[in-house]
Amino acid sequence: MGILEGKKILVTGVLTEASIAFSAARLAQQEGAEVLLSSFGRMLPITQKISERLPKPVQVIELDATNQEHLDALPGAIKQHLGSLDGIVHAIAFAPQTALGGNFLETPWSDVSTAVEVSAYSLKSITTACLPVLNNPSSVVGLTFDATVSWPVYDWMGVAKAAFESTSRYLARYLGDRGVRVNLISAGPLRTTAAKGIPGFATMEELWTGRAPLGWDLTDTEAAAKGLVALLSDWFPATTGEMIHVDGGLHSTGA
Repeated sequence: MGILEGKKILVTGVLTEASIAFSAARLAQQEGAEVLLSSFGRMLPITQKISERLPKPVQVIELDATNQEHLDALPGAIKQHLGSLDGIVHAIAFAPQTALGGNFLETPWSDVSTAVEVSAYSLKSITTACLPVLNNPSSVVGLTFDATVSWPVYDWMGVAKAAFESTSRYLARYLGDRGVRVNLISAGPLRTTAAKGIPGFATMEELWTGRAPLGWDLTDTEAAAKGLVALLSDWFPATTGEMIHVDGGLHSTGA
């Protein structure tokens, strides 16, 4: 029996097999969960194709976290495919190119607002949309890149992640009485599709491979996915508002 036996999990953000979300969906299935994926737009058929590589067949529903009609329809889609939810994996983030790569002082608000809405506010949007079908207890887990400090080239995505981390803490505060835990995994840099879209991302890759006390594999998404699955399980029943680092220990080091 796996640690997610009998649980029903919504996993967002599966783009390719290199996605942390894909590893999380695969491990969740292996640990006994029934999984539902979400995607939207031109990525929807790609996610559907990638989903065929999971251990068990899954449904893929359309969900644009900035589309209120999609959010309003989300509880009905979950009822149709799973009945209810025990957990959500939030693995959604986006910033226009102008918000990354050293353009911090020139980025217009219109692009900053896009980054914040998609990468931070969506945690609140998806979670509250799912409240009618979230069981008590349940677990919401998200992915971040430690925004307590500034990073080279990450720029306004770093600001969006800071908002994301704060949003998770406020959700933990306001949803605790419903039995909903909200926690984050802060992963080190990985060569995912999202990372490849950040100009100069190799700068952070070099930092991690040279300094992480446990070392760091830039292509291994499973360590972060295991953290997500652990937080989805019943093994953290009294933990909420927390950010757990899965980064080879680099966060604990100085210069």
